[in-house]
Amino acid sequence: ERAGYYYENWDKLIEQWEKKMKGIISDIENLEIGPLPDMEDISVVKNGLGTSSGYELIKNYDKLIDLGIRCWQYHFEFLNLGYASYVTFVDFCTKAFPDIPLQKITQMVAGIDVILYRPDEELKKLAKLAIELGIDSQIGDDTKDVESVITELNGSENGKKWVSAWDEAKYPWFNISTGTGWYHQDVSWNDNLNVPLSSTRIYINKLNKGKSIDRPLEKIQAERKKLITEYRGLLKTDEDRQTFDQLHGTSEMVFPYVENHMFYVEHWFHSVFWNKMRNVASIMTEHHFIKDIEDVWYLSRSEIKEALWDLVTAWATGTKGYGPLHWPEEIQWRKGVYQKFKENRPTPAVGTPPEVIAEPFTIVLWGITNASMTAWAKLKEIGDPDKINELEGFAGSPGIVEGIARVCRSVEDIGELKEGEILVAPTTSPSWAPVFQKIKGVITDVGGIMCHAAIVCREYGMPAVVGTGQGTAIIKSGMKIKLNGDTGKVYIER
Repeated sequence: ERAGYYYENWDKLIEQWEKKMKGIISDIENLEIGPLPDMEDISVVKNGLGTSSGYELIKNYDKLIDLGIRCWQYHFEFLNLGYASYVTFVDFCTKAFPDIPLQKITQMVAGIDVILYRPDEELKKLAKLAIELGIDSQIGDDTKDVESVITELNGSENGKKWVSAWDEAKYPWFNISTGTGWYHQDVSWNDNLNVPLSSTRIYINKLNKGKSIDRPLEKIQAERKKLITEYRGLLKTDEDRQTFDQLHGTSEMVFPYVENHMFYVEHWFHSVFWNKMRNVASIMTEHHFIKDIEDVWYLSRSEIKEALWDLVTAWATGTKGYGPLHWPEEIQWRKGVYQKFKENRPTPAVGTPPEVIAEPFTIVLWGITNASMTAWAKLKEIGDPDKINELEGFAGSPGIVEGIARVCRSVEDIGELKEGEILVAPTTSPSWAPVFQKIKGVITDVGGIMCHAAIVCREYGMPAVVGTGQGTAIIKSGMKIKLNGDTGKVYIER
């Protein structure tokens, strides 16, 4: 009854969801977390305010944490329903068409436009505008950083037009993370404007070589229509065709939310959230509770609250807090522990796996199935990475390519990608989309048929194998590899 209500009223509920998300994003953007003054302003007395800056700091910190928790309540409101609809559709198709490749099923919901692609589309528009205005050579100079480029462009009318378009694109579309958005180190484009500028240069370069930078949307949509018609035509009863139509229609309906929620939550909201937390850390640094703003990530939210009470009490009474004697030393110890964890290579899995893995997130997003776990176990049996010549993952996006591998574990590494290479990464981020103009294919460690890498590669018509388990550990940059996006196999030439 409850799931049915969501699906029957999906559009109305999603519209409400977007309003809620925009509301809490506005709340967090407008949340003020500023330094404590040496002395309260005289208006506190003359206006009879009755509350101190210290009170406001603690109140706003509490609000920041509450907004973060509320955001993730909204995040999961529909998400499992979205993935569950895919799993149900996939289950029907695999039973009705026993030989159907999983990637053919996912192609049946490809070619649907979503706002997660909008940041990338904005960069394409800026690249086209630069050429149209005749200023592409000024932007395309790799020796200049963003400040130099903007200063130079502001010296001409056409340059000012482009800068105006650039500034307009920033909000909200540059609130896209350079990583997944889940971690504080994943800064957004707005935090480092050289990232989107560099991507714009990639597009300018492609356009000047006479190449298209647009997604092959019509081709993908035509293939989608063809697959739907062909597979539906194989069904023998009206009941099966009706079930197919209903399940496919539901999957198609939920697809935009499944992708769009990431822009609102992981990217836009988180980009603001991490920086608001840095505002808190700046105050703690000023009062010597921590040595560096980035040290705040070694504390839990309750520890930060405890430290702020100590800090505010010391500030209000003109005494020394306990925090400067405790937290810097504790953080130093935690950094050492963290480093040991980084150096340790854990086993791929622990415990006894369930007989049947059925949880939707685990399957379609992370690519953990009984079959994938069996494939990973075979790699473990071989042991020596140098003796492994074949990897097996999910057929994320169709096509077969051969080329040189480039292992990129973070956004810092993608600058090393060369034209025509095959990207090998733990996972991919929406902000990496411009590099898809350079590469031939994608291989990831984690991910199922509906992970970001698989979806984006299908939308760009690029082969992908996802969920290989240990691709980045076994494949080395410079190796010649063959990627089969039809079968989910990767072959290493040794």
